[in-house]
Amino acid sequence: MRRTILLPALALVGGLALGTLLGGGLFSASQGLNGDARSSIPMAQAVTSSASAVPTAQPLDTGDNDILLERAESALELLKAEDYTGLSALIHPEKGLTLTPFSTVSTEYDRTLSSQEVSVLAEDEETYVWGVMDGSGMPIRSTCDAYFDRFVFNADYTQAPEVGVDTVLMSGNALENVADAYPQARFVDYNFPGIDPEKKGYDWCSLKLVFEPWQNNWYLVGLIHSEWTT
Repeated sequence: MRRTILLPALALVGGLALGTLLGGGLFSASQGLNGDARSSIPMAQAVTSSASAVPTAQPLDTGDNDILLERAESALELLKAEDYTGLSALIHPEKGLTLTPFSTVSTEYDRTLSSQEVSVLAEDEETYVWGVMDGSGMPIRSTCDAYFDRFVFNADYTQAPEVGVDTVLMSGNALENVADAYPQARFVDYNFPGIDPEKKGYDWCSLKLVFEPWQNNWYLVGLIHSEWTT
């Protein structure tokens, strides 16, 4: 009889002890989980802050010749390939591109094209007036292709032996007024001091690419063709 009463009592005491141990373990595990979750919050916030910190573009260094030359060389390659769609992306969005056939920039006679007009040059077969001939003063009437062949890329300027930055390398009897016409600009002069050795330099020619800064980059505003004239 005493044994019968003792066994249930021992079972009851053992059950209470086991419950206490298990309860303590579960509580500790719960505490550990909550602690880990709380400790992970600052890390998540740090990741979010890092992802939202987008670096801003560096301002254009207008005194850096390498940046200017890189832009000019890109424009020359597009001219050589007759990729006018690509070239249009380099044209100043507000001022467009002014084309000067003989050294002297003239707001009265030179033709200015928008970036949109440049993008469709290859398909444009209309005849336009592009300025006046040096000496005679006769209007230059031609298609876009003919003008660019004669007064822009008349030589492969990607292979020009002389390159000047903000410097007119050669001049003739025409007024060189690039600095006055574009006071906010910089230019790169690609020059051939002569093409046919037998002409002893009387066939020199050059192409000036004129750029102005706009929204943190250089944009093409002028193409000035120069050559030896009588």
